[in-house]
Amino acid sequence: MTVKQINVFLENESGRLAEVAAALAKNKIDIRAVYVADTTDYGILRMLVNQPDEAQIVLQNLGFTVSQTPVIAVAIPDTPGTLDKVLQILSSNDISLEYLYAFVGRASADAVVVIRVDDNKKTLEVFDKAGVKVLDDKEVYGI
Repeated sequence: MTVKQINVFLENESGRLAEVAAALAKNKIDIRAVYVADTTDYGILRMLVNQPDEAQIVLQNLGFTVSQTPVIAVAIPDTPGTLDKVLQILSSNDISLEYLYAFVGRASADAVVVIRVDDNKKTLEVFDKAGVKVLDDKEVYGI
């Protein structure tokens, strides 16, 4: 199972990120996790929000370029070495990791790691066999 990630193209201009945050706040859309990758001219804002479809509509209506990407969210104990175990599972199964970001939720002692890989189906099968806890959208959006 995958989770919907919102991707927003942002020009590197003062206040653009604040505009996104304000629009989501105005529409009572809660940001659960956020990651920004930037270059000199632009940035890509990646977010998990509690209402991804609504967030996309709100931001597109304001003129932002927005897309959704399926990502995998896994729960791992918030202790040293657990991220390494997940990464070793991917590596040993020849699954390419495109990016990841992590956060600690309020509802449990686990950390949540959001990953984008080249093959979601294979990754989900491998994680199932390895006993890695994959979160569904309700679990992630409700954190």
